[in-house]
Amino acid sequence: MNGLKTNNAPHSSVVIPHFIFGGFSFLLLGILIILADTTLFEAYFNGKIIAITHIAVLGWATMIVFGALYQLIPVVFETSLYSEKLAKFTFWISAISVLYLTFSFWIGAFTTHLVYASGGMFLSLFLFVVNVLLSYRKSEIKNISSKFIIAAVFWLSITELVGTLIAFNFKFNFFNEIHLHYLKIHASLGLVGWFLLLIIGVGSTLIPMFLISHNLNKNKLVVSFFSINAGLLGLILNWLIFKIDIVTLVCWALIAIGILVFVSYIFDSYKKRIRKKLDVGMKYTMLSIASVILPIIVSFILLVVFEIEYELLYRVTTFYGFSVILGFITTLILGQTYKTLPFIVWLEKYKNLVGKVKTPLPRELYSENIAKVQFYSYIISIICLAIGLILKNNIALKIGSFSLLLVAVLYNINVLKIIFHKVKNIENE
Repeated sequence: MNGLKTNNAPHSSVVIPHFIFGGFSFLLLGILIILADTTLFEAYFNGKIIAITHIAVLGWATMIVFGALYQLIPVVFETSLYSEKLAKFTFWISAISVLYLTFSFWIGAFTTHLVYASGGMFLSLFLFVVNVLLSYRKSEIKNISSKFIIAAVFWLSITELVGTLIAFNFKFNFFNEIHLHYLKIHASLGLVGWFLLLIIGVGSTLIPMFLISHNLNKNKLVVSFFSINAGLLGLILNWLIFKIDIVTLVCWALIAIGILVFVSYIFDSYKKRIRKKLDVGMKYTMLSIASVILPIIVSFILLVVFEIEYELLYRVTTFYGFSVILGFITTLILGQTYKTLPFIVWLEKYKNLVGKVKTPLPRELYSENIAKVQFYSYIISIICLAIGLILKNNIALKIGSFSLLLVAVLYNINVLKIIFHKVKNIENE
């Protein structure tokens, strides 16, 4: 955990608002899924599903990632964040734009509000990218983890450019292909290029640190880096220009190989760990790494099964997005919140008291009982939502939806408990 401690770390006022807004977005996500109800069984490009996707991806996952990355940049890049003021300004534009974007999709305002909301979102992500790239420019460390992060930031910029063009096309209609063609590209860029590469870059640093693992084969990360980036680049170019099915399968295979090599790296870290007992944060993390196999399987099915009834195709496609966003990304975020946020808050409140008074451990800043209930509620929600989506079972869908809302409530309770923790000055005896 001391690996997160650095003199270059930003002030907590840069990081913590992202966790607060991310938690709020997670709560809103749970509510919207309940309100959407059987709409989740319909075509995945309807307004409500797109609204749910964007509050999950931008409001929940990306906002938490932004906050965590601001804290981790000094660790991975070994330099300070380029501008803390820019980071704070970016946060407010992002928060407003995410809510406006979600509202625009939910009410189906594709030719009115969406243009302005997407413009604000583009600006906020552009400012984030600039801040990260200028931070990297100051760094003398160019290791493989930092390269993953920079590649992820690059793909994020392309993702947002494509997304903004799609939004503007609803009003000005300048694309040659239908929206779904570009939506597929937009989703792949975001999920693989932004989230997956970033998770590998950050995870390859944090997970071995939390497990206390040493002497790992970094060459696996190099293979993973080039395999995933080559596969994604080939996939996007093929979809835009060549449109050859076998090329799509080859590119999918490259991405899948890159993911599996990373999973192998984490498995080696797990086997070599010194810290044998896993706390709730690392249980989430290990579950997340294992769950990445599911979207690989589902995406392969979508690629090779050409004749499938449309209604089932819609549900399987929605399930694919669910398996990535809730099954993989959300699971990892829930786990890493309990590993990073307590330490960030603890460091701010107790760094000047260490050795002078008795201080609590970072994990004592939150309720482990709440975290355990949250963990098992999350398992129930994932299983029930999966059954509900695949089998079109409304009862399972409702159980999963309300279970996920419970998870969001419990998560927010613990996050607020951590953030508003009061300093305990119990003198050493």
